[in-house]
Amino acid sequence: MSDAADPASRCGFAAIIGAPNAGKSTLLNRLTGARLSIVTPKAQTTRFRVLGIVMHGPAQILLVDTPGIFRPRRRLDRAMVAAAWTGAQDADLTLLLVDAKLGITEQLREIVAGLKQAGRPAWLVLNKIDLLGAAQLLPLIAELNAMLAFAHTYMVSATTGAGLAELLDALAAALPAGPHLYPDDDLTDMPDRLLAAELVREQIFLQTHEEVPYGTTVETENWQARADGSVRVEATIYVARDGQKAILIGEKGARIKAIGAAARAALAQALERKVHLFLNVKTRSGWDEERARLRAIGLEDQG
Repeated sequence: MSDAADPASRCGFAAIIGAPNAGKSTLLNRLTGARLSIVTPKAQTTRFRVLGIVMHGPAQILLVDTPGIFRPRRRLDRAMVAAAWTGAQDADLTLLLVDAKLGITEQLREIVAGLKQAGRPAWLVLNKIDLLGAAQLLPLIAELNAMLAFAHTYMVSATTGAGLAELLDALAAALPAGPHLYPDDDLTDMPDRLLAAELVREQIFLQTHEEVPYGTTVETENWQARADGSVRVEATIYVARDGQKAILIGEKGARIKAIGAAARAALAQALERKVHLFLNVKTRSGWDEERARLRAIGLEDQG
């Protein structure tokens, strides 16, 4: 960690909130330069808070990627939305990330209303500006600031990196003075076991369709470091229905092999060591209403 006596040292949390698919996880990964939060084209991929640690000059910026905020139906949904709002409440700064191409939706209006009710200062960050022109962006900024007086407004592209240097400079300058909370070479506080489960789940989202990804959860059951420096990982994929299990396994096990191979490669790259990954698929109806399953993926039960 940095010297607590350093007068220039700054450190604080910046929560990234927004509607599903606004690009929160892409932004976190781009700013940290690491694959910390899984990214898929499907909404509601992120299920819990993910911390990304960015060193920017003397400042340690602790970015918190949160689940997308939507109207919850299941116990899992309620826990995800609660995690997002808790992330915003606990942070020193809140960044509302908006899909500029999508514009102002009813979902976004509800999030802005929630921020207004909380009474905490927030920054507006318009994402995906590479897909729009200034003529479309400026009226959107004006309308959003009329709904809530944002402390600052930034226009970025998490995909191309446009505007991110300016955003990082502003974040570093706005954080409170104080010692760094994590070692300067750390990228996240996520346990490796949870990272393994998330990378498997990412492949389920990418390689299956419709309701299957949302009907699954992944838990790392066993983690064994081996003498040769590699690691053996055993993970269980829980599905809600037998039909989902059949889709995940695929004909002659082809689908689960493909999921395992891609997840193994991603985990090996993240851990910088050889990985032996073994997957098991089990049907567990109602897992998304079980407290134990929610705790296993880092969520607090909301009843």
